[in-house]
Amino acid sequence: MATTDRIASASSSVTAAEPYDDNEKMSEGRLKTPDEMDIGDDIERAELLSEHDDGDEKPAPALKPDTSTRTAVIWMVVNTLATIGIVFTNKAIFSDPSLKLAQLTFAAFHFFITWLTLFTISRPRFAFFVPRKVAIKEIIPLAVAMSLNVILPNLSLAFSTVTFYQVARILLTPTVALMNFVLYKSTLPRNAILALIPACLGVGMVSYYDSLPSADASVKTTSSLGVIFAFSGIFASSLYTIWIASYHKKLQMNSMQLLFNQAPLAAFMLLYVIPFVDTFPTWTEVPINRWVMIMMSGLFACVINISQFFIIAQTGPVSSTVVGHVKTCSIVALGWITSGRAVGDKSIIGVFIAIGGIIS
Repeated sequence: MATTDRIASASSSVTAAEPYDDNEKMSEGRLKTPDEMDIGDDIERAELLSEHDDGDEKPAPALKPDTSTRTAVIWMVVNTLATIGIVFTNKAIFSDPSLKLAQLTFAAFHFFITWLTLFTISRPRFAFFVPRKVAIKEIIPLAVAMSLNVILPNLSLAFSTVTFYQVARILLTPTVALMNFVLYKSTLPRNAILALIPACLGVGMVSYYDSLPSADASVKTTSSLGVIFAFSGIFASSLYTIWIASYHKKLQMNSMQLLFNQAPLAAFMLLYVIPFVDTFPTWTEVPINRWVMIMMSGLFACVINISQFFIIAQTGPVSSTVVGHVKTCSIVALGWITSGRAVGDKSIIGVFIAIGGIIS
């Protein structure tokens, strides 16, 4: 099965002591989009089935070209809508003061949904992948990194605007590139490095202007905590991206198999921390619409996970890159519309510069 919608977090197969393969280097000649690097929720990391780990996978049935194209388009649309839906649904959930500080509980819920989805599609009736077990001690560090990779970005979303949250994720590309250089001496082409400069500049502009207080109460702004959590989350996500690449080679497991082991362990470990960290609401007083949103968030996560499997099987890297750009631009645009900011707001310049840099 050809690997598509590639991101460094799981498409690479490396050991901790050796650089990426020629097929997996960051220097493939193009920048990876933030959507390819990280989709907000860790669940999309299951999209990346290693090219070298196909032996356990059941080959997809041959489809007629027209049928295959139509099916791929449908799944790409479904995946795009689900990704947009989960970001704005989570933002609505975190906008409730009683739920904003129950982040670990929310992450554990999503990890459970991830595991349940993978468990279901691994059953013989579906046979999307063959589950494999690994010793718990082998993946504890990765499970911890996975938890931080989800919790810190969610905290960023809770304390910032959707536009800033999504634009800040663009920094995943240069951060992973820098980590690859430090750890593996892997370099990017000159053109790719030049493209990262406006991306970083744009994020910096958005960070500054979006965090300025506004006299208009209807205009949503990003708090200092939102900025701190955003950059902490970028570091955690980048580290997780690098680690998961080496775990693919170390454990000889593809992404779905690895995530199938990580998710329940991460959820279980969070159970020990939740009582000391989370601030719980009075559950009986949580409005029905919030419970519906929480269930919708889990449903979106499930749909994203399943749709990625079909996208991998039926599209190429160009198509998946376009889908990544569409998702990033759509979330930023919708976030801007709902922020209450005027078209002439200076942070819009930073948005265009950052997105232009990553698309170029």
